[in-house]
Amino acid sequence: MKNILIIGCGLLGSSLVRRISKKKLAKKIFIYEKSKKNILKIKRLKLPGILVNKLQIAASQSELIILCTPMSEYKKIILKINGYLTPKHIITDIGSSKARSLEIIKKNLNKNFFWSSSHPITGSEVSGPEYGREDLFENKWCILIKDEKTNLKHLKFLMHFWKKIGSRIVIMNSKKHDKIFSITSHLPHLIAYNLVKSAQDFEKKQKYDLIKYSAGGLRDFSRIAASNEIMWRDIFFDNKKNISKAIDIFIKNLYAFKKDINLKNNKSILRKLTQTKKVRSKIIKLKQDINKPDFGRN
Repeated sequence: MKNILIIGCGLLGSSLVRRISKKKLAKKIFIYEKSKKNILKIKRLKLPGILVNKLQIAASQSELIILCTPMSEYKKIILKINGYLTPKHIITDIGSSKARSLEIIKKNLNKNFFWSSSHPITGSEVSGPEYGREDLFENKWCILIKDEKTNLKHLKFLMHFWKKIGSRIVIMNSKKHDKIFSITSHLPHLIAYNLVKSAQDFEKKQKYDLIKYSAGGLRDFSRIAASNEIMWRDIFFDNKKNISKAIDIFIKNLYAFKKDINLKNNKSILRKLTQTKKVRSKIIKLKQDINKPDFGRN
């Protein structure tokens, strides 16, 4: 591959730069980052890429363009590079919701060009190029979106690219993707934000200094709730219909737990606790985590 352009060099963008360089997947890696703070960090870290301040020129010189920005930035970026692209350009992104972002892409991207969406299932609650890791994508799932007008040649190219990065590939349509991740990712993050907010409200109302007594539960939820707020705002807004349905399911089950607790329904609550416990075993069996306690987080 000749050149790759990474637009947005935070946690995932900088990890891609490191991995592409390590695997020697491009002659040149262009980095476009608009945050002055991140630009200084990139320079200090001496990331193996070429910082560019003219997005259009870098886009025209790159075979592959990867957007690693919040989804609310997609429209602006598309409008900037439209006039510098050709049908041969392979364009992808790493966004966590797809249907709404693909509508924006379809509406604003030149009709002669193609966009093939990716979603590497990896990341962390921290953001910024200083937290990037060369092995961040290793053995992680990467979802590639295949809809009616997906360019199959570009999709095949991206399959090979993400495999070289170290990811495991799954292909699905955008509708199925957004339904799945509304439950497995988007709802858990929303619950984490709400739980920490509830703890703050409780602390304020009761005038207890409760945060310093955080047990493992609140501690772990607070880690998730420390995630990038702009990215998660965009996800919540873009996948609002599926997330709203997921919230309804959650509320229904929460009321059922409340009822069991108030009625001391031993049989019902033990059945639920036992059934949900099986999910952890399945996650470990699928190698999505390791069977090792992390109290104190070594």
